[in-house]
Parts: sequence; C-alpha cells; structure tokens
Amino acid sequence: MDDQTKYWFPAKRYGWGWGPPTCWEGWVVLVVYVASIALLFLCLPPARDVVAFALGFSVLTAIFGAVCWFKGEPPRWRWGGR
Repeated sequence: MDDQTKYWFPAKRYGWGWGPPTCWEGWVVLVVYVASIALLFLCLPPARDVVAFALGFSVLTAIFGAVCWFKGEPPRWRWGGR
C-alpha cells in the first residue's frame, strides 16, 4: 500500500467501525480528540450546563467521526476474516 492509500484507522476485525490508529497521524488525531474532551470537562462541566456540554461533546465526536470516515478504511460489517 502506498502513502496515498494508507489508512489512518483500519477497519475493526469484527463488527462495524474502526480500530486503533496504525500511523502517527491517526494517533495525533486520537490524542487531540481525547484532550479536547478533557478540556471540555474542565471548561464546561456537565454539572454546570448539561446542554452546552452535550452539544460540545457531540460536535467534537462528529469531527472525530468525520476524520475516521475520510481517513479510515471504508466501513462495513466484518465477521473476522481478512
């Protein structure tokens, strides 16, 4: 596989979705996502404003999902075979 078709997030072996990253770019995206969620907890705790927290969490997760969709292996249901 050349650099143009290298996936940042491979498909899971079982089920639908993506597994852990396989390259540094994927790891950077994952670390930034987790750090963003942690920062959201610190700056806007759910106990203070649950609606704003849920909205922020949803936006961050949608962005992370979009990166996985565009830079990951095409998702489909998998039964374990390669």
